[in-house]
Amino acid sequence: MNRVYFLCLVLAFGSTIAISEFLISKKIDSLLPESKKVHEFSRPGTITLLSTNGEIIQKLGPATRDKVAKGKMPLLIKQAFIAAEDRRFYMHQGVDFWSIARAIKNNLNQGEIKEGGSTITQQLARIVFLNQNRSIFRKIKEAALAFKIERELPKNEIIEQYLNNVYLGSSAYGISDASWIYFSKTPKLLTLEEAALIAGLAPAPSIYSPLVNPELALQRRSIVLKRMEKIGFISKNELLNANKSTLNLKPSNPKYINSLAPFFSSWVLQELPSIITAEQLEIGGLTIQTSLNLNWQSKAIEALKKKASENLEGAIVSIEPKSGLIRILVGGKDFNVNQFNRATQALRSPGSTFKVFVYAAALNKGLKPWDIVEDKPMCWGEYCPKNFGNRYFGKVSILDSFKYSLNTIAVDLLDKIGFEKVISIANSLGIGNERRLEKYYPLAIGAFEETVLNMTAAYAGITNRGVYNKPTPYEEIRGPNNKIIWSKSLNKTKNQIALRATVADTLNWMLQKAVSEGTGKAATLNDRAVAGKTGTSDGSRDIWFIGSIPQLTTGIWLGHDDYRETMNSSSTAASTWQELMGDITKDMKVIEFPSIKESS
Repeated sequence: MNRVYFLCLVLAFGSTIAISEFLISKKIDSLLPESKKVHEFSRPGTITLLSTNGEIIQKLGPATRDKVAKGKMPLLIKQAFIAAEDRRFYMHQGVDFWSIARAIKNNLNQGEIKEGGSTITQQLARIVFLNQNRSIFRKIKEAALAFKIERELPKNEIIEQYLNNVYLGSSAYGISDASWIYFSKTPKLLTLEEAALIAGLAPAPSIYSPLVNPELALQRRSIVLKRMEKIGFISKNELLNANKSTLNLKPSNPKYINSLAPFFSSWVLQELPSIITAEQLEIGGLTIQTSLNLNWQSKAIEALKKKASENLEGAIVSIEPKSGLIRILVGGKDFNVNQFNRATQALRSPGSTFKVFVYAAALNKGLKPWDIVEDKPMCWGEYCPKNFGNRYFGKVSILDSFKYSLNTIAVDLLDKIGFEKVISIANSLGIGNERRLEKYYPLAIGAFEETVLNMTAAYAGITNRGVYNKPTPYEEIRGPNNKIIWSKSLNKTKNQIALRATVADTLNWMLQKAVSEGTGKAATLNDRAVAGKTGTSDGSRDIWFIGSIPQLTTGIWLGHDDYRETMNSSSTAASTWQELMGDITKDMKVIEFPSIKESS
């Protein structure tokens, strides 16, 4: 009876301890971060830019630029890191007290700290949840996190997450990055000696880097290889052969460190603080779905380099009229030569492309394209504008004066309609809001300065039947937990109705005539109508063509950065537009502009 009582007492005591341990561990776990967050980990300040099709444009900050997919981590790599960092990885439950004791003993024998006792699980906890401070409190928290991770995640998942995120020097965050940076390979192609060398970097990447200290890197590789042989991962013969091999480095730059569209991505980052907070930027882990079409972007660069002469520079912007999304943004021929963004930073005279606002105001006031005006030499005070080639046509229709870009008529219309009405329409289409439009007559023919981006966006508003959308490069921004923190579809702004639809339709019809019958003939496409306008400033210092099909508006500017005269005409810009858009529109549906009732 006493024996039964004793056994019951032991069972009750053991159960109490087990339950207490369970409750205590649950309480401690409740105070710690969720283990599943290791799957969402990203370092502070990291940003990934994606094209509209999901292609990576660039990765910024201390980002893991490439990862091994779940379940695809090569066994050789796991073995090399286990031998180098945590020989008892599959035996402990997060903290290895035997390894800690061994490290303390060895450090005491050598009189300095030469070994650490942190497990791979502890290192993963430190990477994801903690910092590198060497405080007792951090070590305690690290151990608690390691225990929790081990309870909630399988071993294979733990080592894969560790290998995908551990810093291995030279901006390599994870085994994929390191394989590429040191050997220009993917992890599955690494040889035994290469895997061992990379595994040896983990304790002190800057010291053991083969790019910095090749001899020290070889010594570390040898230590890792010996440990692999001792554990039984490799044979004695494999050890001997691997130790004979040289480093055989083949360094490469980190993947995605250079932007595939540098003018675009640098502007995107510059504008980012206007839509998300400084704290969100600092936390990082941002994935930005941009509006850029990388295929079109590359075609635009090719067209610009082909058409612009050796010393001529240029810029190209394409905008989707219905959304304001920027599909192309090229700020120059070569970002590596000059980072000045001529699409967003350069203020250039738009020449006759500005006339569209004057004619819009005229149509808005009630004038018709077939109304007759007189083209003749005229002066407004001391200002006496001239037509191209000093040619005057006498009585012409407003449509013909627009098609042939007659300067005198544009200035005369500005005078009769009034500065306020023209400037108001320009402002409502995004022009002159950053730099105020002044009331002077040369304004009618573009004697002020504006960016290619803003001028293209204004024409996109006209294409969109008078509804202006502020241009944007952002479709969606996700945070470190993959949750949407900003979306264009969720953050809709009220559209700016700049022109009545009937006025915009008439203006688009006139712009089509300017291409099919007027100064923009070089931009004609064989399979569809184009609505567009040429522009040239004094001395051909600025050469423009801005043209649209209903789905896309593209603006092109050519000129010299130092404002020297060019030897070209606006037809060069128009033909550049035609070459680019002819290529882009091959697979695009033909959509007609809204028709208007024509009169004679």
